[in-house]
Amino acid sequence: QNGVTIAGGNGWGDATNQLYYPYGLLVDDDQTVFIADMWNHRIMQWKNGDTTNGQVVAGSGNGLHQLDQPTDVVIDKETDSLIICDYGNDRVVRWSRHSGTTQGEIL
Repeated sequence: QNGVTIAGGNGWGDATNQLYYPYGLLVDDDQTVFIADMWNHRIMQWKNGDTTNGQVVAGSGNGLHQLDQPTDVVIDKETDSLIICDYGNDRVVRWSRHSGTTQGEIL
């Protein structure tokens, strides 16, 4: 059998169809794929069936709306949030999955 590329596959880089040192991976109940894109300092999301471009869920920096070398991501179903291991900022943050979310909170 042959594998199918579901995210990235377009060389390393910071475009939404590229990854740079993908580290942590999560697939939720809706088959949405979340990837901790460590050296792009972001969490990427790919909806089920859309393999062309991902969406940045959280991005780079040290503010509460930013990440630095995220290494893992899990879902907290009670709060419908992403829990992100933000390695470069030495913290764990909760990021709501509700639209309009502009920053996380430190746990």
